[in-house]
Amino acid sequence: MKDPLPRKLAAILYADVAGYSRLTGEDEDATHHHLQECLGLVSAAIEQHDGRVVHYAGDAVLAEFGTVSNSLGCACAVQDELRAHNEPLPEERRLQFRMGVNIGEVIEDRGEIYGDGVNLAARLEALAKPGGICISESVRTAIGKKLPLHYQFLGEQSLKNIASPVRAYAVQSGELAADDTPCPAAEGKPTVAVLPFDNLSGSPDDEYFADGITGDIIATLSK
Repeated sequence: MKDPLPRKLAAILYADVAGYSRLTGEDEDATHHHLQECLGLVSAAIEQHDGRVVHYAGDAVLAEFGTVSNSLGCACAVQDELRAHNEPLPEERRLQFRMGVNIGEVIEDRGEIYGDGVNLAARLEALAKPGGICISESVRTAIGKKLPLHYQFLGEQSLKNIASPVRAYAVQSGELAADDTPCPAAEGKPTVAVLPFDNLSGSPDDEYFADGITGDIIATLSK
């Protein structure tokens, strides 16, 4: 019997440019140059939020983080920077990223990460509007009120190659605290709220423990 592959809990960010093929067809050189500038902003933000770029695939980026707050905080920071970067350009020439954020178990092998957690992040990205962010319910629960964001419940989404419907949320950055409105439950199904754990140690380095415990509980209950 083969040894089980090593697994870990990770917060996953998947980003892709909306309409990249059209933009490339209209002006290949200018679009490629603009993409490299945008990817530089994305890479810098990932590093600033203690994340790691797993790989680039054309106009797409896959990154992992140790905490949910860092992954979602990075996504919001990148979208804000890209909006400012795009401002001088005509609207039809702007590169707008869609982003998906998920937390889940991943298999790590030779620097790459694999598994349902990664696949779901990619599927959530496809649900986001250009310039927007879409997250799973596990991320919404784990993040709590750690970031000043609003969340719009998108309902249960049936996603390609994902076995069960996924409760998804669109993210809106803002100065107000996260919306306290209860999320609608799936009809006829009991729900359990897993509140985020607070890091009481006073050390930012221990933040990932709090996120990790929350994520582990969510992952166990969802099986």
